[in-house]
Amino acid sequence: MQVAYNERIKNFEKVRAYMREFYVYGFKNRNEYDAKSARSYDDERRRIESWLGEYMHFTQTAEGKNVFLSVDSRIIRKNPFYKAWKTKSFTDGDITLHFAIFDILHTPEIRMTLAELIEEIDRRLSSGITFDESTLRKKLKEYTEEGIIQTEKEGRKVLYCRSADIDISALDDVIDFFSEIAPCGVIGSFLQDKQPRHNELFSFKHHYITQAMDSDVMAILFEAIQKKCYITVDNLGKYANKLKTIRLVPLKIYISAQNGRQNLIAFHEQANRLNSYRLDYLSNIRIEGTCEKFDALRDTLGKVEGHMWGVNCRWNIKHLEHVEFELKIENDEQFIVRRLEREKRCGYVEKLDEKHYRYTADVFDTMEMVPWIRTFLSRITRMNFSNRTVENKFKADIEEMYRMYGIDGGDIHDIQ
Repeated sequence: MQVAYNERIKNFEKVRAYMREFYVYGFKNRNEYDAKSARSYDDERRRIESWLGEYMHFTQTAEGKNVFLSVDSRIIRKNPFYKAWKTKSFTDGDITLHFAIFDILHTPEIRMTLAELIEEIDRRLSSGITFDESTLRKKLKEYTEEGIIQTEKEGRKVLYCRSADIDISALDDVIDFFSEIAPCGVIGSFLQDKQPRHNELFSFKHHYITQAMDSDVMAILFEAIQKKCYITVDNLGKYANKLKTIRLVPLKIYISAQNGRQNLIAFHEQANRLNSYRLDYLSNIRIEGTCEKFDALRDTLGKVEGHMWGVNCRWNIKHLEHVEFELKIENDEQFIVRRLEREKRCGYVEKLDEKHYRYTADVFDTMEMVPWIRTFLSRITRMNFSNRTVENKFKADIEEMYRMYGIDGGDIHDIQ
């Protein structure tokens, strides 16, 4: 007899790992996935399909059936991955106690002691389930920490009451935007579930929906940064085959507006260096004691940021790579100059004559800049990189493009 399928989950990290493997890095068919048993693969695939079935498609190949996710951001205005956060397992006792508490404390005006609550719950329940004082106390403590329940002291007595609801209907548009754009936007999605349906104003050309899977990691990192604490975290490096546990001081989170990738900039104390870590590679984060030198590390990072184009960074700014290129911009193309100023991040722009401008910067990693520099390709007349390997590859790529398009070496505007 086959066990009935259960959509609810206990450990989100397990689901996150499957969703990352399936959707972010590309679907594998059943035979290719060897990290877990075929039975586990089927269970997790069905669970995820129960949330995202309308976005899942199948293709048949010689190796078997492959599954993939297809989302059209012109049509989908809500992040479908948030559904994974709204499915959680619970016991009969958990759900019974939850509704019993809020059925009794149904308005903020009703206040009761722990003993009064136990007595009222026992009186109302006819299912035979009983709860002792310790269980109820722990549940009330949990809800108090979450802000759902409030406590008041009346003499020596502690009274419990429900927190007052806040009218957020006037913030519908703000929450709508926040839920799809901001880090931990799933919070906004939960708030929207409490409100009547409203007109959705926003659609997104670039909608980075997979960020939803790292919301828990992001929230814990924000808490650690706020408290200026160390963390211990399991990190699965890009080219590693197993998890490595490391101790870090989290300093800042970078989110790319270009590809949506999220990175933690942190100080690795044992190695005495700054590193960047992709959030989708981090798991099992534990917040530890306060870091006394947190402020000094943040100040140092602030100085280093002046030479960061992406997330590659180092403490030592003596070994920087010089980047310089000149552009020819016509008089009616001042929008190119404005774009250059707006997007330059670091470095500076200077006007050489009526039609020529120079961009100059000293950065940790020239290669990070190459995709951006390419967008000015038809206007670049000269370049000078201290990293000759990157410069030669850049020019070789242009020569290859000339060859592919049959231009035979370009024209008078070749880069010098």
